[in-house]
Amino acid sequence: MTIQQGFVLTRQARDVGGQTQIELWLKTDEGPSQLIIQGEKPIFFIEDHQFEAVQSISIQQGIAIDLKPLTLKTFDSSPLVACYCRTIQDSNALAHQLAQANILTFESDIRLADRYLMERFIRGGVEFTGQRVTNKSIERHNHLRFEQVKCRKNDYLPNLTQVSLDIECSEKGILYSVGLDSPLDSRVIMIGDPQPADTPIEWVADEKALLNALINWFQNYDPDVVVGWNVVDFDFRLLHKRCEWHKLKFAIGRGGQSSFFRTSSQTQQGFINIPGRVVLDGIDTLKTATYHFKSWSLESVSQELLHEGKIIHNVHDRMDEINRMFKEDKPSLALYNLQDCTLVNKIFAHTHLLEFAIERTRLTGVELDRIGGSVAAFTNLYLPQIHRAGYVAPNLYPENWIASPGGYVMDSIPGLYDSVLVLDFKSLYPSIIRSFLIDPMGLIEGLKLDVGREENQAVAGFRGGQFHRTKHFLPKMIEELWAARDQAKRSNNKAFSQAIKIIMNSFYGVLGSSGCRFFDTRLASSITMRGHEIMKQTKKLIETRGYQVIYGDTDSTFVSLNGEFSQENADEIGKRLVKEINQWWNEHLEQEYQLSSILELEYETHYKRFLMPTIRGSETGSKKRYAGLVTDGDADRIVFKGLESARTDWTPLAQRFQQTLYEMVFHGEKPHDFVRNFVEDTLAGKFDDEMVYQKRLRRRLHEYQKNVPPQVRAARLADEMNAKLGRPLQYQNRGRIEYLITINGPEPKEYIQSAIDYQHYIDKQLKPVADAILPFIGMDFGSLSEPQLGLF
Repeated sequence: MTIQQGFVLTRQARDVGGQTQIELWLKTDEGPSQLIIQGEKPIFFIEDHQFEAVQSISIQQGIAIDLKPLTLKTFDSSPLVACYCRTIQDSNALAHQLAQANILTFESDIRLADRYLMERFIRGGVEFTGQRVTNKSIERHNHLRFEQVKCRKNDYLPNLTQVSLDIECSEKGILYSVGLDSPLDSRVIMIGDPQPADTPIEWVADEKALLNALINWFQNYDPDVVVGWNVVDFDFRLLHKRCEWHKLKFAIGRGGQSSFFRTSSQTQQGFINIPGRVVLDGIDTLKTATYHFKSWSLESVSQELLHEGKIIHNVHDRMDEINRMFKEDKPSLALYNLQDCTLVNKIFAHTHLLEFAIERTRLTGVELDRIGGSVAAFTNLYLPQIHRAGYVAPNLYPENWIASPGGYVMDSIPGLYDSVLVLDFKSLYPSIIRSFLIDPMGLIEGLKLDVGREENQAVAGFRGGQFHRTKHFLPKMIEELWAARDQAKRSNNKAFSQAIKIIMNSFYGVLGSSGCRFFDTRLASSITMRGHEIMKQTKKLIETRGYQVIYGDTDSTFVSLNGEFSQENADEIGKRLVKEINQWWNEHLEQEYQLSSILELEYETHYKRFLMPTIRGSETGSKKRYAGLVTDGDADRIVFKGLESARTDWTPLAQRFQQTLYEMVFHGEKPHDFVRNFVEDTLAGKFDDEMVYQKRLRRRLHEYQKNVPPQVRAARLADEMNAKLGRPLQYQNRGRIEYLITINGPEPKEYIQSAIDYQHYIDKQLKPVADAILPFIGMDFGSLSEPQLGLF
């Protein structure tokens, strides 16, 4: 047995021959390797006073168990017994029977493969020993198989191979072609008779031959990762459906194994498991990496990131054109198919998404293809540590959830200001966790202390929480992540830095989530309410120095310098302020709590001109809405937050009007003529192509009954027209609709029949933009625009 290293791609546990078998597929320097770990017993925990009751139920059910008293206890200090079963099926069945008998079990929901890796602190990288065995199916595919395996953690960094997959089909889901783009091989598998083409095409006779050719491609080129756009819920869902139709095993997994597709009964979302291969959907992975786009279509995202897009843009033209190309011009369809694959690969490369997924796994141990996964990440990191400290994890009790206060948001002071500074606390919530030693186990240990005894003094939290000064894990976990992120920044490793930032910032959200087993309102409240306290005190410190705090939001403080300052002078004031305030917090935490402050206020931005608007129709200052003029290099630019230019539900017309109007006001120019001319040009139809609304349909069309918003009315009209024209219905099952407001109400962009309602756009798009800023310079949109309107 030799020691080898690898990286976990997929994990699976099953029952085989009356015992458990964990299958890990690894990427190693020697090639893809299958590790077989046998006989790991599923475990959960019961309170020791239930020993005889559990034994009795197990005998009644005919389930063999092994009960072992432990030194472990619950967070309520109840002593525990470990309950081992021989198989996963037995463990699940017994846990269910115990729940029926109102007997508590702990950690019975932890999957066997996850527990095996978690308890060994394995996060992607593995060092293993095992007996190399011959297996015809495995070796036929040039893979390795190891049995009698033992694993431990390792920092192995894999070099993964990737393919982008995309299918083309009819509106009824009959396959035309499959595109595959990879450094290993790029081709389109196309149904049809061979003909000359510039795109590499593998011609096949029919749909069943296409599916077999796809299976062969995976076995021949053997990629580690499959990427695509909506690739699970569309491409793989349909490929599985067509394989079922043809009674084919969809054997695209390693070792000739079949892939498995399932659909959530609650959300209808699809999930795929391909042994030995990871599937990363572009949309889901971008969302996990905290990207945001106005539209998640491949066309829109590729245009925004890459400044290139699909060959066919319009959704109706696209379906009609795909059908036409399949009948008349298959080489063009192959080019279109392969280009979609190429765009996805380019997006992954541009955003370093694969590297991001790898680093997230190396940090937390969650699967490469895990969507979201903040709770799973926290559980992976925290559970094995509390076991070693003598505790098991509490159960999930979502019905007992008590909301904690959100982030601090100060009432703003509306106005048009010169020289406003933004001061931000660096990673405020992680800093609070580190500074005030906030931790789930620390809370339990802290509550045991006699607060009257000096040597046992806990750190006070909120809502009755208090935290032990030495018995905790989370502050240290964040400290290590923080140091790793600083190193990643120095190394310009953006994927690693982003992964760490998301994980670090998710810890507060996890502790404040009813979906996390460690949730306790005293934990989350001790973070957010401490944040409120810090923000309010920081405001006082700034105002004692003669400046005005006009707004505060979670970790940001907006400071008016009460006059116009050069960039150089503003920078000097900003740096001095953060130095003095950080020093105050250092001294305060030391004197008041005998703690070391990790709080760090940073000077973020100087706005040369800054608008804090009022709430519409009110004199009260708005929240989370502002705009400011900043110097960026040698040029000025405007930053919009929460205002029309930054929102997806406003038209390009409003955004164009706002951009120019704000630039004029911020630079001291009079906007009278601009406003009048813009209204006139709007009425004259010069901006008709900028009046399109884009809205998401968040429910199925038939689910909108009482309240029917404009986008739904437009979508219903669109699908009525689609039905008349024999086109596929586009909007029945959610989606995104583009529409305009006409004199007859909302109409879909592709089927406009009525005249545009220009007055709607003036009242609902231009006026709100103008009303947010003009009053601060003594002007009124009505007086500027109405005389001009009287001419029409």
